[in-house]
Amino acid sequence: MKSRIIAAVILGMVSAALLWAIRGPEAVENEASEMKLKEEQDLKRATFAGGCFWCIEADFEKTDGVVSVVSGYTGGRSEDPTYEEVCSGRTGHLEAVQVLYDPDKVSYGELLAVFWRHVDPTDQGGQFVDRGSQYRTAVFYHDEEQKRLAEASKLELDRSGRFQRPVVTEILPLAKFFEAEDYHQGFYKNDPMRYKSYRLHSGRDAFITKIWKNDTPQSPKGLKKRDDVKPSDTELERTLTPMQYQVTQKGGTEPPFRNDYWDNKQEGIYVDIVSGEPLFTSEDKFDSGTGWPSFTRPLKPENIVERADRGLVMVRTEVRSRDADSHLGHVFPDGPKPTGLRYCINSAALRFIPKRDLTAQGYGEYVKLFDREGK
Repeated sequence: MKSRIIAAVILGMVSAALLWAIRGPEAVENEASEMKLKEEQDLKRATFAGGCFWCIEADFEKTDGVVSVVSGYTGGRSEDPTYEEVCSGRTGHLEAVQVLYDPDKVSYGELLAVFWRHVDPTDQGGQFVDRGSQYRTAVFYHDEEQKRLAEASKLELDRSGRFQRPVVTEILPLAKFFEAEDYHQGFYKNDPMRYKSYRLHSGRDAFITKIWKNDTPQSPKGLKKRDDVKPSDTELERTLTPMQYQVTQKGGTEPPFRNDYWDNKQEGIYVDIVSGEPLFTSEDKFDSGTGWPSFTRPLKPENIVERADRGLVMVRTEVRSRDADSHLGHVFPDGPKPTGLRYCINSAALRFIPKRDLTAQGYGEYVKLFDREGK
């Protein structure tokens, strides 16, 4: 066996050498670049500003599904700014990180959850000991989908009542991103003593512990593995009604105006009929005139998955639940303000929990959504 392995290694080395000799070093390097580009085509990027980029880079690199994190500057006026220029506050840039991630392993919604748990989103003047506009928080969206998810996630955080002050983090279109100097990249690994000393005295971790207590930043509350929440198909067919099964598991559509919640006006939240994951709230429900429950936004954006649906002549955007993978309905760009969206959802995919039952059924954290005095 050992001799076979050695032979295989030698053969590989000879093959590489022959390829190099026949095609030349430039051709081989081009092929390697093309292979790397192809690998990265399935990856996505996200950009966040959260004060000192040493800390934010370290936090994201500990997240499963993140391939790499680059520290840099964005949102300013000048080209190729230096660290000293950005620190002066005169260029308008923010210290930021750009995250390369695998969407099959971690969603953009989960990255947002990690971001919120490592910053003070109520501070307009900087972050912790670092003061100035160059250290303020921001989410820089790369496309309209990221913008929608970021705005919905910010609104949810603001509604949560976790902070005494309003959430002021900006949601901005991505400007040109400039990589920071080499010595800033991976600083927490390359100069660990200095990094640990800075972080300890910055106040960041003390704030995180105070606000989030025992919540784990890399495992946002409510996010579970799909296999842990979805029963077998046999069990689903046995426990769901024929309409619920047809809608959630087969992508069906229930009749308009002849379903449970199209005209429901009670206060409460709507959860997935299979997994119970929170999806929508009556606060965002409106009468679309279509005969199906309609909402302007999800209650928890990270619990919603959108996919292209080419089942009809036109291409629509299908909406599914994250954990149970239930077909819920579709989202259309013809809704009212503030989002301009209409989440057209089948009642059969939902279970409604009235405000009065939220605590008893384990959803007490959402009672404050209906606190009129707090609005």
